[in-house]
Amino acid sequence: MNRDASRAEAGVVLLSGGLDSTTLLAYAIDAGFLPHAMTFRYGQRHAVEIEAAQRVARAFGVRDHVIVDIDLRTFGGSALTSDAAIPKDRPRDDISRGIPITYVPARNTIFLSFALAWAEVLDARDIFIGVNAVDYSGYPDCRPEYIAAYQRMANLATRGAVEGTLPMRIRAPLIDLTKRQIIELGMRLGVDYGMTSSCYDPTPSGAGCGRCDACRLRLDAFAAAGASDPAPYA
Repeated sequence: MNRDASRAEAGVVLLSGGLDSTTLLAYAIDAGFLPHAMTFRYGQRHAVEIEAAQRVARAFGVRDHVIVDIDLRTFGGSALTSDAAIPKDRPRDDISRGIPITYVPARNTIFLSFALAWAEVLDARDIFIGVNAVDYSGYPDCRPEYIAAYQRMANLATRGAVEGTLPMRIRAPLIDLTKRQIIELGMRLGVDYGMTSSCYDPTPSGAGCGRCDACRLRLDAFAAAGASDPAPYA
C-alpha cells in the first residue's frame, strides 16, 4: 500500500469497522491519501463495531481516528437503534427488495455532514464513504443518485467550494461493486477481514449471528470469492 504520508493528500474516511468501510480505508491509502478516520457511536445495538473500527484504524496506522458520539435512539425508527427484532433468515431475493427495519433514518446524511465539517477544518476535499448499491439491503442513502446529490449540496454549503479554492468530492468507490468484488479488492490490498464486524445482532463477545441480512450477504460473498470468512460466528 502507498503509505508515503509526505506526499499524501488528506481525506476523511467514514469507518464503521465493517467489511465495506475497512476495504474503503485500504483503498484510500492505496490511492495515496492520508486518511483521517471517523467512526460514530450513535446508539447502535451492534456497538461492537466501534471496537472493530478501532482495531482496523490501529492496524492501518491511521494517525487521526475520531469517534463521534450522537444518540439516534432519541428518534428510533430502526431495529438498530431500538429493541425491535432484527430480521433473520430472510430469503436472499428479499434482502434487496424494499427498505428493511434495519434502515436508520437519515444515517448517511448525518454521518456525511459530520465528515464534511471535519474535512473543512482539515482543508481536505475528499470524503470517502463505503456505500454499495449492488449487494445491499435496499437502503435509499446507498444509491449513486444520493451520493451525487450530496456532493452538489456540499459544494453549495462549504466556504472553500463557494470561494473556488476547495471543491468537495464525495468518493464512493465501492458503490458499483458486488460484495464478492469488494472482498476480492480487499484481499488484493492485504485486508485482514478477521478484525472486522458486520453483524446487526452480534453476541456480547462480538461473534456474528450468521443469520441477519448483513451476515448472510457477507457469508455468501466470501463463498462466491472462494474464501472463508475469518470473522467469528456464533
